[in-house]
Amino acid sequence: MTGLELYTATARRASGAVISAYSSSFGLASRLLPPQMRGDIETVYALVRVADEIVDGPGAESGLDPAGCRRVLDELEREVERALESGFSADLVVHAFAETARRVGITTGQTAPFFAAMRRDLDPVAFADERELRTYVYGSAEVVGIMCVRCFLGGERLPDAEARRVARGARALGSAFQIVNFLRDLGADSAGLGRAYLPGVDPAAPTDEAVGHVLDRLEGELRIARSTVALLPRGARPAVIAAHDIFAALARRIRATPAAVLPTRRISVPPAQKAAIVARAALGAGLSRTRPDRQRSLRHRAADAEPAR
Repeated sequence: MTGLELYTATARRASGAVISAYSSSFGLASRLLPPQMRGDIETVYALVRVADEIVDGPGAESGLDPAGCRRVLDELEREVERALESGFSADLVVHAFAETARRVGITTGQTAPFFAAMRRDLDPVAFADERELRTYVYGSAEVVGIMCVRCFLGGERLPDAEARRVARGARALGSAFQIVNFLRDLGADSAGLGRAYLPGVDPAAPTDEAVGHVLDRLEGELRIARSTVALLPRGARPAVIAAHDIFAALARRIRATPAAVLPTRRISVPPAQKAAIVARAALGAGLSRTRPDRQRSLRHRAADAEPAR
Protein backbone atom coordinates (compact mmCIF):
# COMPACT_ATOMS: atom_id res chain seq x y z
CA MET A 1 0.00 0.00 0.00
CA THR A 2 1.07 3.58 -0.65
CA GLY A 3 0.88 6.12 2.14
CA LEU A 4 -2.54 7.36 1.02
CA GLU A 5 -3.85 3.83 0.49
CA LEU A 6 -2.82 2.86 4.02
CA TYR A 7 -4.35 6.04 5.44
CA THR A 8 -7.63 5.46 3.59
CA ALA A 9 -7.78 1.81 4.65
CA THR A 10 -7.21 2.86 8.26
CA ALA A 11 -9.92 5.52 7.97
CA ARG A 12 -12.38 2.95 6.61
CA ARG A 13 -11.64 0.59 9.51
CA ALA A 14 -12.31 3.45 11.92
CA SER A 15 -15.69 4.02 10.27
CA GLY A 16 -16.48 0.32 10.59
CA ALA A 17 -15.92 0.57 14.33
CA VAL A 18 -18.63 3.25 14.57
CA ILE A 19 -21.42 1.13 13.10
CA SER A 20 -20.34 -1.84 15.23
CA ALA A 21 -20.60 0.26 18.39
CA TYR A 22 -23.83 2.09 17.65
CA SER A 23 -26.22 0.00 15.59
CA SER A 24 -27.22 -3.60 16.05
CA SER A 25 -29.86 -3.47 13.29
CA PHE A 26 -27.87 -1.75 10.54
CA GLY A 27 -24.64 -3.40 11.61
CA LEU A 28 -26.21 -6.84 11.36
CA ALA A 29 -27.91 -6.17 8.02
CA SER A 30 -24.76 -4.63 6.55
CA ARG A 31 -22.91 -7.91 7.04
CA LEU A 32 -24.89 -9.27 4.10
CA LEU A 33 -23.25 -6.76 1.75
CA PRO A 34 -20.20 -7.55 -0.36
CA PRO A 35 -17.02 -6.16 1.29
CA GLN A 36 -16.67 -3.03 -0.88
CA MET A 37 -20.32 -2.05 -0.50
CA ARG A 38 -20.22 -2.78 3.21
CA GLY A 39 -17.17 -0.60 3.69
CA ASP A 40 -18.74 2.24 1.71
CA ILE A 41 -21.96 2.08 3.74
CA GLU A 42 -19.93 2.11 6.94
CA THR A 43 -18.28 5.38 5.92
CA VAL A 44 -21.68 7.00 5.35
CA TYR A 45 -23.07 5.67 8.63
CA ALA A 46 -20.04 6.88 10.57
CA LEU A 47 -20.29 10.46 9.32
CA VAL A 48 -24.04 10.58 9.93
CA ARG A 49 -23.60 9.16 13.43
CA VAL A 50 -20.85 11.62 14.39
CA ALA A 51 -23.03 14.55 13.29
CA ASP A 52 -25.99 13.10 15.17
CA GLU A 53 -23.94 12.74 18.34
CA ILE A 54 -22.94 16.41 18.21
CA VAL A 55 -26.59 17.43 18.52
CA ASP A 56 -28.03 14.51 20.49
CA GLY A 57 -26.21 14.56 23.80
CA PRO A 58 -22.46 13.91 23.87
CA GLY A 59 -21.73 17.47 22.78
CA ALA A 60 -23.77 18.88 25.66
CA GLU A 61 -22.43 16.27 28.07
CA SER A 62 -18.91 17.45 27.29
CA GLY A 63 -19.85 20.95 28.43
CA LEU A 64 -20.74 22.60 25.12
CA ASP A 65 -23.76 24.87 25.08
CA PRO A 66 -26.03 24.89 21.98
CA ALA A 67 -23.93 27.62 20.36
CA GLY A 68 -20.81 25.54 20.93
CA CYS A 69 -22.46 22.45 19.43
CA ARG A 70 -23.48 24.55 16.43
CA ARG A 71 -19.89 25.68 15.91
CA VAL A 72 -18.64 22.09 16.04
CA LEU A 73 -21.34 20.95 13.60
CA ASP A 74 -20.60 23.84 11.24
CA GLU A 75 -16.91 23.02 11.28
CA LEU A 76 -17.66 19.36 10.57
CA GLU A 77 -19.71 20.37 7.53
CA ARG A 78 -16.94 22.68 6.31
CA GLU A 79 -14.41 19.87 6.75
CA VAL A 80 -16.64 17.52 4.73
CA GLU A 81 -16.90 20.11 1.96
CA ARG A 82 -13.13 20.59 1.91
CA ALA A 83 -12.55 16.85 1.80
CA LEU A 84 -15.07 16.36 -1.01
CA GLU A 85 -13.07 18.93 -2.96
CA SER A 86 -9.55 17.78 -2.08
CA GLY A 87 -9.94 14.07 -1.36
CA PHE A 88 -8.21 14.28 2.02
CA SER A 89 -9.01 15.07 5.64
CA ALA A 90 -7.08 14.79 8.89
CA ASP A 91 -10.36 13.55 10.42
CA LEU A 92 -10.48 9.80 9.76
CA VAL A 93 -14.29 9.60 9.57
CA VAL A 94 -14.49 12.57 7.19
CA HIS A 95 -11.62 11.22 5.06
CA ALA A 96 -13.27 7.81 4.69
CA PHE A 97 -16.61 9.39 3.80
CA ALA A 98 -15.04 11.75 1.25
CA GLU A 99 -13.13 8.94 -0.45
CA THR A 100 -16.37 6.99 -0.83
CA ALA A 101 -18.39 10.03 -1.86
CA ARG A 102 -15.98 11.11 -4.59
CA ARG A 103 -15.94 7.60 -6.02
CA VAL A 104 -19.70 6.89 -5.99
CA GLY A 105 -21.13 10.35 -6.69
CA ILE A 106 -22.29 11.67 -3.31
CA THR A 107 -22.15 15.48 -3.34
CA THR A 108 -23.10 18.50 -1.29
CA GLY A 109 -26.53 18.04 -2.86
CA GLN A 110 -26.96 15.33 -0.22
CA THR A 111 -24.68 16.54 2.58
CA ALA A 112 -26.03 20.11 2.75
CA PRO A 113 -29.66 19.08 3.48
CA PHE A 114 -28.40 16.55 6.00
CA PHE A 115 -26.39 19.11 7.95
CA ALA A 116 -29.30 21.56 7.76
CA ALA A 117 -31.53 18.97 9.46
CA MET A 118 -28.92 18.30 12.13
CA ARG A 119 -28.64 22.05 12.73
CA ARG A 120 -32.42 22.19 13.20
CA ASP A 121 -32.07 19.86 16.21
CA LEU A 122 -30.02 22.46 18.04
CA ASP A 123 -33.18 24.56 18.53
CA PRO A 124 -36.39 23.43 20.25
CA VAL A 125 -38.39 21.18 17.94
CA ALA A 126 -42.19 21.19 17.92
CA PHE A 127 -43.30 20.58 14.36
CA ALA A 128 -46.77 21.98 13.85
CA ASP A 129 -47.52 20.65 10.40
CA GLU A 130 -46.58 17.97 7.90
CA ARG A 131 -44.50 20.37 5.81
CA GLU A 132 -42.06 21.00 8.66
CA LEU A 133 -41.81 17.29 9.36
CA ARG A 134 -41.22 16.33 5.73
CA THR A 135 -38.53 19.00 5.27
CA TYR A 136 -36.71 17.69 8.32
CA VAL A 137 -37.06 14.02 7.36
CA TYR A 138 -35.80 14.72 3.85
CA GLY A 139 -32.55 16.11 5.24
CA SER A 140 -32.12 13.78 8.19
CA ALA A 141 -33.02 10.50 6.52
CA GLU A 142 -34.11 10.55 2.88
CA VAL A 143 -30.84 11.95 1.56
CA VAL A 144 -29.02 9.29 3.59
CA GLY A 145 -31.04 6.69 1.68
CA ILE A 146 -29.89 8.30 -1.56
CA MET A 147 -26.27 8.20 -0.35
CA CYS A 148 -26.66 4.48 0.38
CA VAL A 149 -28.04 3.80 -3.10
CA ARG A 150 -25.05 5.55 -4.63
CA CYS A 151 -22.80 3.30 -2.57
CA PHE A 152 -24.69 0.26 -3.86
CA LEU A 153 -24.36 1.42 -7.46
CA GLY A 154 -20.68 2.26 -7.05
CA GLY A 155 -20.83 5.14 -9.50
CA GLU A 156 -22.92 3.28 -12.11
CA ARG A 157 -25.64 5.39 -13.74
CA LEU A 158 -29.12 3.94 -14.18
CA PRO A 159 -31.57 4.90 -16.95
CA ASP A 160 -33.52 7.97 -15.88
CA ALA A 161 -36.85 6.26 -15.22
CA GLU A 162 -35.20 3.48 -13.25
CA ALA A 163 -33.06 5.96 -11.32
CA ARG A 164 -36.18 7.89 -10.28
CA ARG A 165 -37.85 4.73 -9.00
CA VAL A 166 -34.76 3.68 -7.07
CA ALA A 167 -34.43 7.16 -5.56
CA ARG A 168 -38.09 7.12 -4.55
CA GLY A 169 -37.62 3.75 -2.84
CA ALA A 170 -34.46 4.94 -1.07
CA ARG A 171 -36.18 8.07 0.19
CA ALA A 172 -39.22 6.11 1.33
CA LEU A 173 -37.08 3.63 3.26
CA GLY A 174 -35.04 6.38 4.90
CA SER A 175 -38.21 8.18 5.89
CA ALA A 176 -39.78 5.02 7.30
CA PHE A 177 -36.69 4.31 9.40
CA GLN A 178 -36.75 7.84 10.78
CA ILE A 179 -40.46 7.84 11.62
CA VAL A 180 -40.14 4.47 13.37
CA ASN A 181 -37.43 5.94 15.54
CA PHE A 182 -39.56 8.99 16.30
CA LEU A 183 -42.30 6.68 17.58
CA ARG A 184 -40.04 4.46 19.65
CA ASP A 185 -38.19 7.48 21.12
CA LEU A 186 -41.25 9.61 21.98
CA GLY A 187 -40.39 9.85 25.64
CA ALA A 188 -36.63 10.33 25.31
CA ASP A 189 -36.96 12.92 22.54
CA SER A 190 -39.53 14.92 24.49
CA ALA A 191 -38.31 14.69 28.08
CA GLY A 192 -34.60 14.45 27.38
CA LEU A 193 -34.15 16.66 24.31
CA GLY A 194 -37.24 18.87 24.21
CA ARG A 195 -38.35 17.63 20.79
CA ALA A 196 -41.79 16.82 19.41
CA TYR A 197 -41.32 15.70 15.83
CA LEU A 198 -44.72 14.25 14.96
CA PRO A 199 -47.56 16.76 14.35
CA GLY A 200 -50.75 15.59 16.00
CA VAL A 201 -48.96 13.20 18.37
CA ASP A 202 -48.62 14.45 21.93
CA PRO A 203 -45.34 12.85 23.08
CA ALA A 204 -46.51 12.88 26.70
CA ALA A 205 -49.96 11.40 26.01
CA PRO A 206 -50.18 9.89 22.51
CA THR A 207 -53.48 8.38 21.39
CA ASP A 208 -53.95 5.13 19.52
CA GLU A 209 -55.66 7.03 16.71
CA ALA A 210 -52.81 9.51 16.24
CA VAL A 211 -50.12 6.83 16.36
CA GLY A 212 -52.13 4.63 14.02
CA HIS A 213 -52.29 7.44 11.47
CA VAL A 214 -48.49 7.79 11.56
CA LEU A 215 -48.06 4.03 11.21
CA ASP A 216 -50.40 3.90 8.21
CA ARG A 217 -48.18 6.30 6.29
CA LEU A 218 -45.00 4.65 7.52
CA GLU A 219 -46.15 1.22 6.36
CA GLY A 220 -47.02 2.70 2.97
CA GLU A 221 -43.45 3.96 2.67
CA LEU A 222 -42.12 0.52 3.58
CA ARG A 223 -44.21 -0.99 0.77
CA ILE A 224 -42.85 1.56 -1.73
CA ALA A 225 -39.30 0.79 -0.64
CA ARG A 226 -39.82 -2.98 -0.83
CA SER A 227 -41.20 -2.71 -4.35
CA THR A 228 -37.97 -1.16 -5.64
CA VAL A 229 -35.44 -3.58 -4.09
CA ALA A 230 -35.30 -5.66 -7.28
CA LEU A 231 -33.88 -2.64 -9.12
CA LEU A 232 -30.81 -2.56 -6.87
CA PRO A 233 -27.60 -4.44 -7.66
CA ARG A 234 -27.95 -8.07 -6.62
CA GLY A 235 -25.29 -7.78 -3.94
CA ALA A 236 -27.20 -5.02 -2.15
CA ARG A 237 -30.60 -6.69 -2.04
CA PRO A 238 -30.25 -9.06 0.96
CA ALA A 239 -29.02 -6.31 3.28
CA VAL A 240 -31.73 -3.87 2.19
CA ILE A 241 -34.42 -6.53 2.60
CA ALA A 242 -33.05 -7.40 6.04
CA ALA A 243 -33.03 -3.77 7.19
CA HIS A 244 -36.51 -3.23 5.73
CA ASP A 245 -37.92 -6.32 7.43
CA ILE A 246 -36.38 -5.48 10.81
CA PHE A 247 -38.04 -2.07 10.77
CA ALA A 248 -41.31 -3.53 9.46
CA ALA A 249 -41.27 -5.90 12.45
CA LEU A 250 -40.57 -2.95 14.72
CA ALA A 251 -43.53 -1.06 13.23
CA ARG A 252 -45.79 -4.04 13.89
CA ARG A 253 -44.63 -4.18 17.51
CA ILE A 254 -45.34 -0.48 17.93
CA ARG A 255 -48.83 -0.94 16.45
CA ALA A 256 -49.50 -3.77 18.89
CA THR A 257 -48.43 -1.61 21.84
CA PRO A 258 -50.99 0.74 23.46
CA ALA A 259 -50.02 4.27 22.49
CA ALA A 260 -50.04 5.41 26.11
CA VAL A 261 -47.14 3.04 26.81
CA LEU A 262 -44.84 4.42 24.11
CA PRO A 263 -43.46 7.39 26.09
CA THR A 264 -42.26 5.06 28.84
CA ARG A 265 -41.05 2.00 26.92
CA ARG A 266 -38.65 1.89 23.97
CA ILE A 267 -39.95 -0.84 21.69
CA SER A 268 -37.38 -3.14 20.10
CA VAL A 269 -37.16 -6.34 18.08
CA PRO A 270 -35.63 -9.20 20.11
CA PRO A 271 -32.13 -10.20 18.97
CA ALA A 272 -33.22 -13.72 18.03
CA GLN A 273 -35.97 -12.36 15.78
CA LYS A 274 -33.51 -9.94 14.16
CA ALA A 275 -31.17 -12.83 13.45
CA ALA A 276 -33.99 -14.86 11.91
CA ILE A 277 -34.96 -11.91 9.69
CA VAL A 278 -31.38 -11.49 8.49
CA ALA A 279 -31.03 -15.22 7.83
CA ARG A 280 -34.26 -15.23 5.81
CA ALA A 281 -33.07 -12.26 3.77
CA ALA A 282 -29.83 -14.05 2.98
CA LEU A 283 -31.66 -17.26 2.07
CA GLY A 284 -34.09 -15.40 -0.14
CA ALA A 285 -31.23 -14.03 -2.18
CA GLY A 286 -29.64 -17.46 -2.54
CA LEU A 287 -26.67 -16.49 -0.37
CA SER A 288 -27.08 -18.84 2.56
CA ARG A 289 -28.76 -21.92 1.11
CA THR A 290 -25.78 -24.15 1.83
CA ARG A 291 -24.19 -22.09 4.58
CA PRO A 292 -25.77 -23.02 7.94
CA ASP A 293 -22.63 -21.89 9.77
CA ARG A 294 -23.21 -18.39 8.39
CA GLN A 295 -26.76 -18.38 9.72
CA ARG A 296 -25.59 -19.50 13.18
CA SER A 297 -22.94 -16.77 13.14
CA LEU A 298 -25.56 -14.12 12.34
CA ARG A 299 -27.77 -15.35 15.17
CA HIS A 300 -24.92 -15.19 17.65
CA ARG A 301 -24.02 -11.65 16.58
CA ALA A 302 -27.62 -10.51 17.00
CA ALA A 303 -27.94 -12.14 20.39
CA ASP A 304 -24.83 -10.32 21.57
CA ALA A 305 -25.92 -6.93 20.25
CA GLU A 306 -27.74 -4.32 22.30
CA PRO A 307 -30.62 -2.48 20.58
CA ALA A 308 -29.39 0.87 19.28
CA ARG A 309 -31.06 3.82 17.63
